[in-house]
Parts: sequence; C-alpha cells; structure tokens
Amino acid sequence: MISAALKALSDVLSPGFRAILWKALGLTILLFIVLLAAIEGAISLFAAFPWPWLSTLAAWLTGFGLIAVFLLLMAPVTALFAGLFLDDVAALVERRDYPDDPPGRAADLWTSIVMAIEFGLLMLGVFILVLPLWFFAIGPAVMVAANAYLLGREFFTMTAMRHMSVRQARALRKAHAGKVFAAGLPPALLAHVPFVNLFVPLYATAYFVHIYKAIAGRGEQSGRQGPAAGG
Repeated sequence: MISAALKALSDVLSPGFRAILWKALGLTILLFIVLLAAIEGAISLFAAFPWPWLSTLAAWLTGFGLIAVFLLLMAPVTALFAGLFLDDVAALVERRDYPDDPPGRAADLWTSIVMAIEFGLLMLGVFILVLPLWFFAIGPAVMVAANAYLLGREFFTMTAMRHMSVRQARALRKAHAGKVFAAGLPPALLAHVPFVNLFVPLYATAYFVHIYKAIAGRGEQSGRQGPAAGG
C-alpha cells in the first residue's frame, strides 16, 4: 500500500493529472454556485419580511448555511464528478506506470454517469447516516471505516472493470476484501482533512490502479504457478 500511495502521489503531481483535477473541481464549484444562486433567488421571492433588517439577516444566515453545506458536501459531490473522469485518470496512470500491460477499456458515457451518480449518492447517504455519531467518541472511527469500505469497494471495482466484466471485478474484490478495505483506509483518512478531501477522489483513482495491478498481478502469478506445482 505504501508503494501504491507514493506512486499515486507522483501521478497526482503530473501535468496531465492536474488538468483532469481542475475539470472535476470546476464542475463541482459551478454546481454549488448555481445551487447558491437558485436558493438565494427562491428565498428573495417567497420569504417576504415586513422589516428590511430581517430580510437582510435571513439572506446572511442562508448564505452562511449554504457555505457550511458546501464544505460538508464537497467531498461527495467531488466524488460524483470524479467518477466521470475515472477512465481518463486510470488511462493516464496505466500509460505512465504500466506501459507494457494491456490497456484498459473505458466504460461508455452512460455507464460512467450512472456509476458516478450512484457512488456520489452512496457517499452522501452514508455521510448523513453516520453524521449523528460525531457527537460521540466513536463517530470519527465509524466514519473512517465506512469511507474506507466505500472507497475501496467502488474505486477498486471501477478500476478492475476496465480489464474484466462487472461480475469478475466484484468477485475479485470479494476475494481480496480484507486487502481492499485496508487499502481504502489512507484515502478515507485524507477525506476528513478539509480541502485536501477535494483531491481524494482523483487521488484514490490513481491509487487503486496500483492496488488493482498488485492484486491482479499476484493472481496471475499464482494462476501460472498452480498447474506447475500440481504437475
């Protein structure tokens, strides 16, 4: 995992990776700006107060509330848009670090959109469910464990799907569930660092390309050695 984490960090700093990152972040910020403008407009239309100072106070409170929501939901929304660029990131990492391996197959646009929405909503749902636990000492540990599972499951499966069917990718993940969960811990911890979490989805994509290569490589080696040992 340490080797994969260092390789992914090197990938993150590459020019091609940064271009994809700015696209994902740009779409995320644009979405929040549109939502902010729409909610502010709706409040100004439907929330009519007899006192101007109360209208101003409501506008300010709404603005601060939306900023708080922006910070809390930035990671799930960034994950949603990052899913749209997963194949671009994976292809970049494969060309750079595994030039001799067969290239992966990019998913079609509709599949990418559906999986990105599913993953974004799943992260949001888990975040909302676990959020009350932050009032207890166990809350942060539960959140990290939940994110490690989600990040490991989704990113490993999506990365593996570039080289095999969905069923095979899920079977491979289940066969190495412990390793995939452990691999999800580093990005899960980074996901709780403000503003750093903006980079986690794309970083996790590069990271899990290396994790997949390590697991699939060991599987291929054991497969080749199995018959020989049996003979």
